[in-house]
Amino acid sequence: MKVLVCGAGQVGFNIARQLAAEQNDVTVVDMSSELIARVNESLDVQAMVGHASHPDVLERAGAPDADMIIAVTYADEINMVACQVAHSIFKVPTKIARISAQNYLQPIWQDLFSRDHMPIDVIISPEMEVANAVMRRLEIPGASDVFSFAEGLVRVISVFVDEKCPIIDTPLRQLTELFPDLHIRVMGIIRGEHTFVLNPDEEMQAGDEVYFAVDSKHVGRAMASFGHEEHEARSVVIVGAGNIGVLLAKQLESEHPNIRVKLIEVDRERAELVADQLDNAVVLHGDSLDREILDEANIRNTEAIIAVTNDDQVNILASLIAKREGCQSAIALVNNFSYSPLIHSLGVDVVVSPRASTVSTILQHVRRGRIRSLYSVGDGLAEVIEGEVLQTSRLAGTALRDSRVEHVIVGALVRDGNVIIPKGDTVIETNDKVVLFALKDAVKKVERLFSVRPDFF
Repeated sequence: MKVLVCGAGQVGFNIARQLAAEQNDVTVVDMSSELIARVNESLDVQAMVGHASHPDVLERAGAPDADMIIAVTYADEINMVACQVAHSIFKVPTKIARISAQNYLQPIWQDLFSRDHMPIDVIISPEMEVANAVMRRLEIPGASDVFSFAEGLVRVISVFVDEKCPIIDTPLRQLTELFPDLHIRVMGIIRGEHTFVLNPDEEMQAGDEVYFAVDSKHVGRAMASFGHEEHEARSVVIVGAGNIGVLLAKQLESEHPNIRVKLIEVDRERAELVADQLDNAVVLHGDSLDREILDEANIRNTEAIIAVTNDDQVNILASLIAKREGCQSAIALVNNFSYSPLIHSLGVDVVVSPRASTVSTILQHVRRGRIRSLYSVGDGLAEVIEGEVLQTSRLAGTALRDSRVEHVIVGALVRDGNVIIPKGDTVIETNDKVVLFALKDAVKKVERLFSVRPDFF
């Protein structure tokens, strides 16, 4: 597949890296010569300096032959125009655009991006992706990541394992004996710099980040089996009243009116503006690293602090100070992925990455086969995927043990609205929804499993 990526920032770079690793023909365009130099030095792709929405630049970048354009520059308008030019002049089949300004995304303007006006097939809003990711984590205290599949019937949850975990050093095959009625399956582990799928004789170790699939009805019991029985937050402090902070506050007001919400914003003008936009949330003007402001926010009696400013270091420090002052849990927005391995050991409970959330959404539309949804984990080292089994799929009618693919583990099946935690003799049927964990080297094989067999034609 030939893909044109407009924008060589964190999202564009990582999309290009992932697609190039899968032997796609990728070209990256950006106005910054420094970013393009980094791409050329690090990735096996074509890269050129230029304005991403100019027709001559897109032509030189290969737009006439492109299967897809992914416009993820920092300017919404450039992304939109790039997609328009790609459609009108070069007839690019699939157009994906990153759009951050929420004014463009209001429901009353939804026709703006139709094929008759500004044809964009998929709109990605990093702010909304991050807000949704935070909301998922708030709903399941103790989870470091939460993904929903099959219309919410299955959850894939990641947790950090510590020495107090009740099932540490227990072979996975014994979990069924310990919890016979619990619909759960451990699928993958991130251990240090390594990510791998598990065999039944593996044991979880302290420091592991474990990904497991669970019937949504059993989430509470599953979390308890890992030693997490925290209650949902009733009071939340949000640090940073930018687009993400405001989106979160509005979502909490509308979906969880019983939660008390306070925002801390360092810019007075912005704080006053946001205060007028919210109904019940309290907006405080001040520095989140100032203990007096945290005292005013009553951080000692707050279940969760959510730090979502544009500064990674402020987010990390505010979270740590709040935890030291008595806040029960901390969620921090971190753009620099190199910080991630250190942050949890420092005391930050959950790290949210705009890059990871955005890349996952884009990859969902890049994947071939009947892939319904996916999430990239471990900085692209693995993916959690939901696929639908077609009548002509290689999976249909085969027992799970006979359809195994190296570096892939199936966590759950959904059939006629019922969740099945499969065993080796479970037969996969047409129309089943399959939730699995796949290392990056196996993703192409997974795509083929959910595609039509060549002999069907």
